[in-house]
Amino acid sequence: MTDAVTTREAFLHPALFYRGPQQYVAGTVPFLLAGLAAGEPVAVAAPPDRLALIRDGLGAHADEVCFVDMTQAGRNPGWIIPGVLRRFADAHGDGRVRIIGEPIWPGRTTVEYPACVQHEALINAAFTGREVTILCPYDAAGLDSGVLDDAWATHPVVIDEYGETPSPAYSPEAVAARYNEPLAVPPPGAAEFVFDSSGQLSRAREFAVRHGARMGLSVPQLEDLALAVAELTTNSVLHGAGGGTLRIWAEGGQVVCEVHDAGRLIDPLAGRRPQAPSRPGGRGLLLVNHVADLVRVHTGDPGTTIRFYLAV
Repeated sequence: MTDAVTTREAFLHPALFYRGPQQYVAGTVPFLLAGLAAGEPVAVAAPPDRLALIRDGLGAHADEVCFVDMTQAGRNPGWIIPGVLRRFADAHGDGRVRIIGEPIWPGRTTVEYPACVQHEALINAAFTGREVTILCPYDAAGLDSGVLDDAWATHPVVIDEYGETPSPAYSPEAVAARYNEPLAVPPPGAAEFVFDSSGQLSRAREFAVRHGARMGLSVPQLEDLALAVAELTTNSVLHGAGGGTLRIWAEGGQVVCEVHDAGRLIDPLAGRRPQAPSRPGGRGLLLVNHVADLVRVHTGDPGTTIRFYLAV
């Protein structure tokens, strides 16, 4: 394995293909040590078992690294850019920052995966021009070959045990568009509320909370549900042709809620930019990404559907 950062570009976003713990350590620990030697702030966001490998490999240097459990902080891929990567990079704004971010691991579900790929594609737009290096490890032995194909398309360079290879398939915009796929049709038993004015927003929120309570959400989760529904329905009234449709149902140990309206979401980074405290508004989808366990979005000519999940 190699340290990988061999260009002078401002933003660097290589993928690391590893097979087994030994290759994982060989590809990550020297990368972090090189950052520390250069005086760069360094962070690792990965599943707990990977964090343990890196801690052991760093030895006494582990105390100089910020460790983040990605299965918690990044359980919703839509929150990783603002809540993990940008949070660390923005806190160290002077000079280059070095981060390991592992958003995809064996065990991510087929429902989560499209959001993970869109996240990887959108990192490139989110950090263009920033002095940041983000290394994304992929378990080449444990992940499907299609996942690795997507990694080639979302990273300009791929690193493996043989060295660095510029990706001939690199096309993050095309990948983000490809995974802007229609969402599965809600089940027949989904509860539905149609709203067409700001005067109905409180009723929409009460409707969602009533059904969420019946489906087993805790009081704090009901507060999150109410907040997310309030933000999305307000956006629909203001920007989605004046109204929309709210649906909620239970599925696989989760409460699923969606808002559909006739508007089109044109900013691919909506909900992924940290919002300056001094700037009013613009926090709707960002707040939804913060409170939800997963957010899926589909937008196009027929309108926009934003679906979020809360684990019971």
